[in-house]
Amino acid sequence: MAGNGLSSLGRVKLADLAPSEGLPSDAYKISVSTLSHSLAQYSAVIIQFPASDGALLRSGLDSARLYFHQRASYPAADMIHTNDSREWCKTSGYFADPQLWQEIYDYRPGLTPMEPSNGMEFHPAGLPDIFSLLGNAARVILDAISFYLNLRSSPFTEILDNVPLRSREISSSALSVCCYARPSFQGAHHHNLTTQEDGQLVMYPEQEHQVDKSLISLVKSDKAGLLVRDLHGRWVLVDEHLGPQEVVVYPGLALYQATAGYIIPALHRTEINNMQDNMYGRCSLAFKLMPKSMTSLSCSEMRAAGHGVEAQFQLPIPVDDFMQRSHPTEQLLNRNTFQNYNFPTPQDGPWIDEMLVQDL
Repeated sequence: MAGNGLSSLGRVKLADLAPSEGLPSDAYKISVSTLSHSLAQYSAVIIQFPASDGALLRSGLDSARLYFHQRASYPAADMIHTNDSREWCKTSGYFADPQLWQEIYDYRPGLTPMEPSNGMEFHPAGLPDIFSLLGNAARVILDAISFYLNLRSSPFTEILDNVPLRSREISSSALSVCCYARPSFQGAHHHNLTTQEDGQLVMYPEQEHQVDKSLISLVKSDKAGLLVRDLHGRWVLVDEHLGPQEVVVYPGLALYQATAGYIIPALHRTEINNMQDNMYGRCSLAFKLMPKSMTSLSCSEMRAAGHGVEAQFQLPIPVDDFMQRSHPTEQLLNRNTFQNYNFPTPQDGPWIDEMLVQDL
């Protein structure tokens, strides 16, 4: 791909990724290629929702700001996040991580009550609608990646939740409403995570970078600050100058495992700068499409499509075991061995060249 890729982070309309019966249209193939090459080069892509969905995302962020603003300055002991990997599919409601100066409200259908627990506390508004919107988009994006890898249609259906959920089922995926650096939240003061540089308040998280264990993550923020590490090891600010209907998408470790390492998960971090004059902090909506806990991550679909599968990916891994394991990211930092997303062969047609000259 050297010297033959995208000049900037790809932008793709969600409507252009929607599959239809019959042969794929040129618009579909160009959009899938832009999506895939952006993930390969930048580990992220910007997805443009219909303009009407921008109002829902904006109202969700507005509700998030008000929700966290009315929270107490320091969370109760039972609301402190312990990062227990055994609870990966059971998180619900409010919790906080003072060490990262972060507060989260997890909405998980089938588990999270949507009625106020008492007369004084209300949940962020619109979560079921936002969950549905981002969840449907995540599946469309996953199918588009499958098309690019020449897998069969909907190859990951067996490891995904039912749509809709059946009686008494609990969603494996979750919508996280997040708030970083709320000035009235005292977490950072307890852990000395802030300092002053040039008159600005700067946050230094304990972890230099993070990687999601999801298949696909979609993030919408009210302020820029999400950085993702690209193919060349540079940290790219991916959520700057986004429109109200635009969302950042990046792959996670579960997709890396299920595609035998062909889809590299995003290494990301959040920077919070100059927030002392902002009474709400930085809020975001983060949807993570997760595999079901009682299934396994297997590369059988990759083998069936003719892709080589290295020894470390040969055996299926139960999802619950995968989520509870630690996953060192050292090999992900060495992107020079990047082997995936080869350009299609000439018989696939001229649409790749057309994509490369598009000014999306």
